[in-house]
Formats: sequence, structure tokens, C-alpha cells
Amino acid sequence: MASEKQKMLAGELYRASGEELAADARRVAEWMDRYNASIARTQQEYRTLLREMLAEVGDGAYVRPPFHCDYGYNISLGKGVFLNFNCVILDVVKVTIGDDTQIGPGTQILTADHPRDAAQRRAGLEFGRPVTIGANVWIGAAAIILPGITIGDDAIVGAGAVVTRDVRPGATVVGNPAKERRA
Repeated sequence: MASEKQKMLAGELYRASGEELAADARRVAEWMDRYNASIARTQQEYRTLLREMLAEVGDGAYVRPPFHCDYGYNISLGKGVFLNFNCVILDVVKVTIGDDTQIGPGTQILTADHPRDAAQRRAGLEFGRPVTIGANVWIGAAAIILPGITIGDDAIVGAGAVVTRDVRPGATVVGNPAKERRA
């Protein structure tokens, strides 16, 4: 029988309880304490810390603290990725951010989702849907990227946008819900 962690990583319904996920949550909480303890480190020092916890960290990637995530091990950052202050990534499944993408302060990238069925929610079940953000994407401050979203290369997501649908490569989306803006 699959563990709750195995079900979570597979995107299946799971309960965010049990010793294995609790140990992972404690480990990342201790790591976030260290990562967020000082804003005076060098970018290289931050990159070294990121490589301790994240799945992949490309050369030149930089995440300004404070930074918060669920587990860390599901996050992959391409080369030259920049996340500004106060970003949150709920990474119960994979989050992939392509090379040279820039993400504004206060942005939330969310993979965690909940069943639409009330009985399943009452039973404490949840699941995740991966988020993929392409290369050379610009995401403005305080944007929210919902579970299961793919944002194509060279796209722009306006500040405060709530992205509820995939964004095609090169598109600009703004608003809540985010809609494509035509030039």
C-alpha cells in the first residue's frame, strides 16, 4: 500500500498527516528558519542553501528572503531565475520554473488542491496538481498561480493577476481571473 507521501507525490488523494510528511515538514521548517534568518547573505550563500533543499537550482538563481514552501524537494529553478521578497510556493507536487524567469514580490505558486466533494474534504483528503512556468517569464508582484497551471515561455503575468487557466507562450495576462490582453 502506498504511503501518504507516495500518494501526494503521484498527485493522488492523500492525507497530509503521518510521520513521513510530518518529518519532511519539520525539516523544511528548520531550513526556512536558517534561510530567512538574515537578508545580508550573498547570492552565492543563498544559492548554497537553496541547493540543500530544492530539487534543482540553476546557476545564477536567486530567491530573496523571506521565502516559504511546503517541502522544497518538488521545486526546480532554472538558471538565472529570480524570486523577489515574500514568495510562497506550495509544492506538494512538482513546480518547475524555467531559465531567466523573474517573479515579483508576494507571488504565490500553489500546487495544493482540495476535492470538490464535501465528504472527501471532511475526511481530510487533498491532492496536488503540478505547475510549470516556462523560460523568460515575467510574473508581477502579488500574482497567484493556481494548481495545474502551465505558463508558456516569454509570457507576462500582470501584478495581482489570479491565473486560473494556462497561459500561452508570449501572451500577457492580467486581472482576476487573469485574461489575455491583446496588444
